Amino acid sequence: MLIVDDEPRYVRLIAVNLEASGYETLAARDGKSALDLAAAQKPDLVLLDIGLPAMDGFEVCRRIREFSASPIIMLTAKAGEADKVRGLDAGADDYLTKPFGPAELLARIRAVLRRVQLPEGQRIAPTFTAGGLSIDFAQHRVRIDGTEVALSPTEYKLLAELAKNAGRIVPTETLLHRIWGPEYGEETQHVRLYVSRLRQKIEADPEHPRWVTTRPGVGYMLQVPEAGSEEQRGSSDSA
Repeated sequence: MLIVDDEPRYVRLIAVNLEASGYETLAARDGKSALDLAAAQKPDLVLLDIGLPAMDGFEVCRRIREFSASPIIMLTAKAGEADKVRGLDAGADDYLTKPFGPAELLARIRAVLRRVQLPEGQRIAPTFTAGGLSIDFAQHRVRIDGTEVALSPTEYKLLAELAKNAGRIVPTETLLHRIWGPEYGEETQHVRLYVSRLRQKIEADPEHPRWVTTRPGVGYMLQVPEAGSEEQRGSSDSA
């Protein structure tokens, strides 16, 4: 795992706790070093501080997202929603507000890592196909009209969850718990932001979505524009 922070005490604290739990760690003190290590070492997860010198964590996050789908947890000294939203919008998968304890850190890491692992049931599920949208659950690939779309692990898992329930409204709280984990209770803005990012990638007109639609005050639904797609869902459906 890559720890990116210009404060040595936080680097030491995080590294000690991660290594005690069996994780291997790398460390970077600035944005350029972080980008170099992320590209060369392909870490399983990046812990990224916002307040870096020269290049802040938001910019580092955006640049990592240009070449890597590794999950990113932003570390911030500010508890304001604006910074958290900005981090998620830059491509982060989660955030932690300093100071934080070892138990909270490890719980968030486990939750994020769970999201990048396909459930065993999905590994053998057939491809979902409806109109021009195709999701290969086994290969973790999404195509629109035959063109592959690059999604982050969280974006993919959100789309896959909606596809497993295509044609049905999935409550926002259900998406939050299934994708982010039971540790998350009130962070419904995660879902809203990721739906917006997903639309930017799969919709021809994100302001008037064809696929992922909103039911205000309730949740989200993946539209099934063609008859027969129910059968194509097959065993990818969830109870």
